[in-house]
Amino acid sequence: MNSIRALDTEEVADPSPAPLSLTALSSTGAAEIPGLNLSRSLPSATIAAIRRALCDSPVLVFRDQSLSKSQQAAFSAQFGELEGHIGKLSDGSTFPLVHTLTNLDAERNVVNMDVAKLNWFWHTDKSYHAVPSFVTILHALEVTPEGGETQFSNAHLAWAALPPATQARLDGLQAVHDWVASRINSGTSPATAAQRRERPPVTHPLVRTHPETGRKSLYIGVHVSHVAGLPESESKALIAELTRHIGKPEFLYTHRWEKGDVVMWDNRALHHRALANYEIAAHPRVLNRTVVVGTRPV
Repeated sequence: MNSIRALDTEEVADPSPAPLSLTALSSTGAAEIPGLNLSRSLPSATIAAIRRALCDSPVLVFRDQSLSKSQQAAFSAQFGELEGHIGKLSDGSTFPLVHTLTNLDAERNVVNMDVAKLNWFWHTDKSYHAVPSFVTILHALEVTPEGGETQFSNAHLAWAALPPATQARLDGLQAVHDWVASRINSGTSPATAAQRRERPPVTHPLVRTHPETGRKSLYIGVHVSHVAGLPESESKALIAELTRHIGKPEFLYTHRWEKGDVVMWDNRALHHRALANYEIAAHPRVLNRTVVVGTRPV
């Protein structure tokens, strides 16, 4: 791992922060930021520098963190409005803004979580929202002894690698993202009637432009129902082709979780998935999750 650059955090209002030091984890846009304690309030200049870092390294890793849910919420809220969730707890209540991804039941028994299998498919978070997510932040409290990595595909690199003729064919197409289709595509429990009403299908560009960098990227994933205006067979074939493309090794960073990791990623620049390389019901896995509202894709 090589130190790739320091980000200037100096602002008149916050003269004290030192520059952030980034250590490259992958040539595909993942970096570690050491030396920060995310449980404490950070200067606005440091938050601005982290946000700028996401433009070049859309996966950021902070090691050895210990955050309560309220501390994670406070850190996350410095990047924007925290986002609600369509999922429901076992008692029927809505997921809290800081919710726990876990395979433990209320008595801490390890169980087989059917819905967790949706995460095994490439996706960007909340693409079935009219205004999808900006960043997702996961804090690892308990991790499996092996397996369970999260894999990220740089959607900018995937777009840039396509032949110009293919880019011309895709640019301008629209894809329909739908929570109902997401559950069908992943083979998990079907969407409820309430979820269907809460999240009707939405249409987004198949090729989106990052609002801060201006870079183009593919915008697909398991939440996509179909490509608007194409025959069903052609739509399915195109989605399958692009899904294979974003999974190529040259676009990927695979994160091996350690207890205390906080991983933050930009959904506007990436696809991600959990690797299905461990037995869900064998070992405890507990991560706290927050999501920040983004902007409408263009």
